[in-house]
Amino acid sequence: MRSTLLLCTLLLITGAANAQAQPKIDQDQLPTTFVPTGKQMFKEYCAACHGLDAKGHGPARSSLKIPAADLTTLAKRHGGDFPYDYVSNILKFGPGVAAHGSSDMPTWGPIFQYMDNYNLPTVQKRIKNLSDYIASLQEK
Repeated sequence: MRSTLLLCTLLLITGAANAQAQPKIDQDQLPTTFVPTGKQMFKEYCAACHGLDAKGHGPARSSLKIPAADLTTLAKRHGGDFPYDYVSNILKFGPGVAAHGSSDMPTWGPIFQYMDNYNLPTVQKRIKNLSDYIASLQEK
């Protein structure tokens, strides 16, 4: 009886030690194809210059050569329709020379490609989410 009890105790201790030695799987880790919402990305990447309200009054505005654009008037400035192609191209390829402002604005396309390991559908989803969010901010 005594040896059986010792054997059971030894097995329990060995099992507990093995369980602790197993690497834990991080269940909070996001899948490689995870794409944040447009609102999340805007807050993280755009709000510093354009402001949380997208009116161009972010905290980094004073350090820009040309003030950040008011993104809430894009539809108004494009005949009443939100310019999805224009916004997507700005995000993918940058603002250009004079069309959007200065080179202070990052070219997000290559940055998103790097962040997403060059997974084109994921990059396109990021740009779509961000464009959709900016479209939702348009003045009525």
